[in-house]
Amino acid sequence: MPKVKPHRTSPSLDMTPMVDLAFLLVTFFMLTTKFAPEEAVVVDTPSSTSELRLPESHVITISVDKDKRVFFGMDDAKPKMDMLSRVGAKYGVSFTAAQAKTFSNLSSFGVPVQQLPDFLSRDNEQRKTIKQPGIPADSLNNQFIDWVVEAQAASRKEFGKPAYVAIKGDGNADVPTVKKVIKLLQEKNINRFNLITDLETKPVAGK
Repeated sequence: MPKVKPHRTSPSLDMTPMVDLAFLLVTFFMLTTKFAPEEAVVVDTPSSTSELRLPESHVITISVDKDKRVFFGMDDAKPKMDMLSRVGAKYGVSFTAAQAKTFSNLSSFGVPVQQLPDFLSRDNEQRKTIKQPGIPADSLNNQFIDWVVEAQAASRKEFGKPAYVAIKGDGNADVPTVKKVIKLLQEKNINRFNLITDLETKPVAGK
């Protein structure tokens, strides 16, 4: 008798669950991704082999570009508004609620406090075209250290601890300017800070 051949069917795979999972992952990453804020100045940082990473929050960033300009940035919105009020009161400069809101969204800035209300009143595209002169940091007009001190005070008030301080110097920055920034911090007993660098590949032994 001839053998009965079983009916063969092609295997099939239902891709619907995998497609659903892919969309869920894409949605998750879209909702949780934190984009890097646009910087007020482009700083080409030098490279190093240090692997110490900055905290994700509570960070004060001090930038020094190749033109000796000093910029200040802080990532926490609520302490920033408190800091703005404190520094404004010290220099007799007031800010509207809209200006304070705009300031809380800035990643960094580099204008004297007297020019800040006009700077904050402009829209985002207009601010991009403004040549920021940098925050004054000399002996006669040292606004820079006032921003740092008031930022630390606002951070202690909000989080119970001072913010982490990081200095971001351009690879072609004027060395005396960076040294001056460090000296001003140390004069206020702010001795814990790090320099931001790009990660460089560690040399391999024997090569």
